[in-house]
Amino acid sequence: MTRLWGVRPRWRTDVLGDFFCPGCGGDRNYRRQHGRRWLRLLGTPVLPLGPVVGSVQCTSCRGRYGVESLEQPTSVRLGAMLRDAQYTIALAVLAAGGTAHRAARDAACTAVREAGFEDCGEAQVLAALAALSGLGGELHDAHGMAGGLAVELHAVLEPLAPHLAHQGRERLLLQGAAIALADGRYLPQEREALAAVGGCLDLPQSRVGALLEAATRAPY
Repeated sequence: MTRLWGVRPRWRTDVLGDFFCPGCGGDRNYRRQHGRRWLRLLGTPVLPLGPVVGSVQCTSCRGRYGVESLEQPTSVRLGAMLRDAQYTIALAVLAAGGTAHRAARDAACTAVREAGFEDCGEAQVLAALAALSGLGGELHDAHGMAGGLAVELHAVLEPLAPHLAHQGRERLLLQGAAIALADGRYLPQEREALAAVGGCLDLPQSRVGALLEAATRAPY
């Protein structure tokens, strides 16, 4: 009897795309689908019984997952987000400390190239800095954080933070600290910029302070 009749959903595809498949553990293609349960006789749908919750199906493993699985960035997207984060932190710290010292400029440019922007030299970094800051290359004014870079920090770091382990978020902060320390001790505005980085990365203020202090004793 169970082979004669049964209830199974009938799916229709709404969207095709790429996602990080929880079953495969990597980037795969998906179908986002909605469906309806049908009473089937000999495998043929004969009577609709009601809708089913929409889902995402991996085209590789055929696993079916909730639509919230699309909130996890793909490996490719996560890599791009991380590169953008390193780039923006380098610009923010350099802007806060000023561009007068070659050691700081070199450290920022090195960080940008190591992030994956291999063709980005000092001229490109300074041009991007001027375009983003809106304050002639400064990130700090009498009222605190300001300018395009302050906005950029929030826009780039906050979406990334939930997808990074604690150690990864700390490493990003320490990369910024290395740039600030390249030409000497922290300036007040450099500490403020790094505190903003830590806040955007969802690091506790006490932990940010401890990391910045530890960075002053680290060899670079």
